[in-house]
Amino acid sequence: MLRSFFLNKKWLLWSWGGGLFLILSLLIQVTITVKINEWYKGFYDILQKPTENDISVFWDKIFEFIYLAMPYVILATFTAYFTRLYAFRWREAMTFDYIPYWTSGRAKIEGSAQRIQEDTMRFAKIVESLGLQIVRAIMTLIAFTPILWGLSEKVEIDFLKNIPGSLVWIAFATSLGSLLISWFVGIKLPGLEYNNQKVEAKFRKELVYGEDDRDNYAKPDTVFQLFTGIKFNYHRLFLHYGYFDIWINIYDQFMVIVPYLVMAPGLFTGAITLGFVIQVSNAFSRVHSSFSLFTQNWTTITELRSIYKRLNEFETAIGYKKIA
Repeated sequence: MLRSFFLNKKWLLWSWGGGLFLILSLLIQVTITVKINEWYKGFYDILQKPTENDISVFWDKIFEFIYLAMPYVILATFTAYFTRLYAFRWREAMTFDYIPYWTSGRAKIEGSAQRIQEDTMRFAKIVESLGLQIVRAIMTLIAFTPILWGLSEKVEIDFLKNIPGSLVWIAFATSLGSLLISWFVGIKLPGLEYNNQKVEAKFRKELVYGEDDRDNYAKPDTVFQLFTGIKFNYHRLFLHYGYFDIWINIYDQFMVIVPYLVMAPGLFTGAITLGFVIQVSNAFSRVHSSFSLFTQNWTTITELRSIYKRLNEFETAIGYKKIA
């Protein structure tokens, strides 16, 4: 899965060169978000006391934001386009690395065509997406953790104000707790996703055979039986995703108000300004989102685990892993 793209001379420029470009792009984007976070404080301080500022000051801040946002938009748009190309090249590398082993071998494995056509595409897209998110999260933590640590000095809640970097610790603790809860709530999802791919593969195989031999394949009773299996598995999958969605939606909504709950005492005593609160909220959101990367992508990771299991079985069946 990785060897075909990252250790193949044909694809070294794309895999490593393209990966380096994406990392540099993310670094620039994170740097811009730090600048925008600094902009928040000045802008909302102006809005808090409009009678003490001239309208020209407001427009100066608006143009400052445009100056920061436009390069970000252009770079993010091009990066998104390049990312899609990168994932497709990865899929191409995997596909043409598998084909010779698949065509020359005699091993039978269910849904082999699907594993080459669909699973390689989904694997490349998900791994590339998660990989970039992890890199972005690390860069964001490096950039914003010191900022949030410094902002924590203004926390006025008694049991928190004497803890250095209290906001950082809150972000870390809530993220770790959410990850553990997500694991328990979604513990059955990987197995259900894997079973789902198996029943879908059987159904697809029957229909494909039916295109060429309708006398012996794709008969109504057989199709109904196979689709009943799909329906049963999907209902179980939807039910367990429902449990998980309840949990993750409650968690997401609660975390929106956490920085305001922590900073409200200082705001109402006049120790801090509205701009400071907004700056804290943005920095906290960045740090917390980075810590919560795996929680927010839990369903995607679940899907990836089932795809990896299928491709791993496929590689073993065609003899690909024997020379790895």
